[in-house]
Amino acid sequence: MGVFERYLSAWVALAIIAGIGLGQVVPGVFGALAGLEYANVNFAVAVLIWAMVWPMMIGVDFASLRRVGEKPKGLFITLIVNWLIKPFSMAALGVLFFRYVFAGLIPPEDAEGYLAGLILLGAAPCTAMVFIWSQLTRGDPNYTLVQVSVNDAIMVFAFAPIVALLLGITDLAVPWETLLLSVGLYVVVPLVAGIAARSLLMARGGQAGVDGFIGAVKPASVIGLLLTVVLLFGFQGDVILKRPLVIALIAVPILIQSYAIFAVAYGAAWALKVPHAIAAPCALIGTSNFFELAVAVAISLFGLTSGAALATVVGVLVEVPVMLSLVAVANRTRGRFPESGA
Repeated sequence: MGVFERYLSAWVALAIIAGIGLGQVVPGVFGALAGLEYANVNFAVAVLIWAMVWPMMIGVDFASLRRVGEKPKGLFITLIVNWLIKPFSMAALGVLFFRYVFAGLIPPEDAEGYLAGLILLGAAPCTAMVFIWSQLTRGDPNYTLVQVSVNDAIMVFAFAPIVALLLGITDLAVPWETLLLSVGLYVVVPLVAGIAARSLLMARGGQAGVDGFIGAVKPASVIGLLLTVVLLFGFQGDVILKRPLVIALIAVPILIQSYAIFAVAYGAAWALKVPHAIAAPCALIGTSNFFELAVAVAISLFGLTSGAALATVVGVLVEVPVMLSLVAVANRTRGRFPESGA
């Protein structure tokens, strides 16, 4: 691991502080960057995510994708956790904390809004950031791409019914622009660019040329991650500073959910002897959230200043530090998993 990866948690902590500070010092700059969006998808963040995702996409070998089906256990774990466990466990934790544990600290109407936001987060598994988490754990890029692609396909059909069931809303309108644009920007565009780059590198230097180039540009992935953190915390700095207690209360069930879901998926992968290069991304996909979709639906259903929208924003703020801690866990336990297998 290079210096960036070795001290990544420290860099992220500094990026969080820098983002909040810069958001207060130069709010106009962050306001302008925040305005570069369509359907709640921010293009400044998209460019940085491309920097994170592109190196991993270069490593995708399409010739080997057909062999992914030979190792179905990781995909099955991901699908069961994402669609049969995660949405319902998040809803249960939301009910527990906002209707009972925190009942005396939050007005009931606000609590219901926060609960709705948590449900939206729980029903939207990650599309983009999981590629960087997979890269940081040396995950199999081919398998990760398949896992994300299958989840995206299921999300098109399952997101609205699950959210409608848990929220009790029968006329839920899914913001298709956000869903399709996010998948296009965060998966399709970097994948096409990765295919083009890989073809060129293979023609010039073979697999050694591909590996050498990926190693050379890998620091750009980490820098992209740090700049993304600066932007996200710069955009939401006012919320953090003005409502720290509410932010902390909303974060509690999100943190419990994140670590519990990771434990379930990672533990299942270990029990089924799934190789680490598949097990780590398999668990991280379920833990991470598609926050662009959750934020967009919260705003469209409940309004920009609603408790639901705030809860989805807290999900954004919590995600990177939590995921980095889980990446560290995955890397430290690599030796407990087989290097290859079903």
